[in-house]
Amino acid sequence: MLNWTPTQRNVAFASVASWMLDAFDFFILVFVLSDIADNFHTSVSDVSIAIMLTLAVRPIGALLFGRLAEKYGRRPILMVNIVTFALFEVLSAWSPSLAWFLAFRVIYGVAMGGVWGVASSLAMETIPDRSRGLMSGVFQAGYPCGYLLASVIFGLFYSLVGWRGMFLIGALPILLLPFIWFKVPESPVWLAARARQESTALLPVLKSHWRLCVYLVLLMACFNFFSHGTQDLYPTFLKVQHGFSPHLISIIAIGYNIAAMLGGVLFGAISERVGRKKTMMVAAFLALPVLPLWAFSSGSWAVGIGAFLMQFMVQGAWGVVPTYLNELVPANARAVLPGFVYQLGNLIASVNATLQSKIAEAHGNNYGLAMAIVAGTVAVLICILVAFVRETRGVKISGQG
Repeated sequence: MLNWTPTQRNVAFASVASWMLDAFDFFILVFVLSDIADNFHTSVSDVSIAIMLTLAVRPIGALLFGRLAEKYGRRPILMVNIVTFALFEVLSAWSPSLAWFLAFRVIYGVAMGGVWGVASSLAMETIPDRSRGLMSGVFQAGYPCGYLLASVIFGLFYSLVGWRGMFLIGALPILLLPFIWFKVPESPVWLAARARQESTALLPVLKSHWRLCVYLVLLMACFNFFSHGTQDLYPTFLKVQHGFSPHLISIIAIGYNIAAMLGGVLFGAISERVGRKKTMMVAAFLALPVLPLWAFSSGSWAVGIGAFLMQFMVQGAWGVVPTYLNELVPANARAVLPGFVYQLGNLIASVNATLQSKIAEAHGNNYGLAMAIVAGTVAVLICILVAFVRETRGVKISGQG
């Protein structure tokens, strides 16, 4: 990164910050599930439908905003994306009923679905090729960084502002717009493609690469079960099953999100040396021996260490995904296809929170058991699926070093 130009650094910062603030807005919800349930006189599993709906509609956003980014450029569509998801995050605070809250989360989910593909393509098409592994880890670390920011805000302000105030704080992403407007240029790869008048039609790409698309959707479903299955209900697990205070939950969440960022950056950088496939498989496999400590230990220290190690491995595997997807797909569909298959995987995994909460409630609110079943299963599946696809390290995208 030290040899990057100021423009490349600005693009990298804007892309990571966009994804981080998007994740921040999403994870505010996981800290207040039980409070919303109490407010609307319903169960946590009923409120968790909001998480399912948000994830389920993200493919619509990936397709909509991705296609717009292929036609009009990555930069302006990213800005529209940010305004939209921030607006509906704030509207969630004024929900008069659970039905209205779910409706606002659906529209928020559409907007959220566009950010990953547009921001990752802008980054990968601008930075030097030699830095993609590291950039991939840094970009994906924006997701746990958003979770970390939500953890800090929850610990500092929740007792003062309540769950509705937490969603009002979700307007923070708007602050990124002036930086993108003045400091971030359009993707040079997109500008070159526009100059050559290259077609960006999606259907021919899907027809000619349908096997790859099916494979990637299945892989992304496993990856999304891996991340959401270890994150979304974890604060509820700490609160309901262990009886931890909001302050202690915030401290543990801060710890495991720091681990997630470290894991994403480290494994992303390692993938530049040993390859994308091997790195993802090793990280996923190493999550398995952590399961007992993570899900079945007692005491805040043991639980905290287990959470730290689990997220280090989970987000370590995820740290390779942004560059892996961008390297696999055709250049003329890079803003739409990686995000689209990623969010279709999210659609399949959107049942996770409701599935885990139902399993937990059927076993005496044993959230640890529910999370361990999901996390262990998909860790094995990721190792199997990744073994059957080609290595992509060394593929040229930007043409710069």
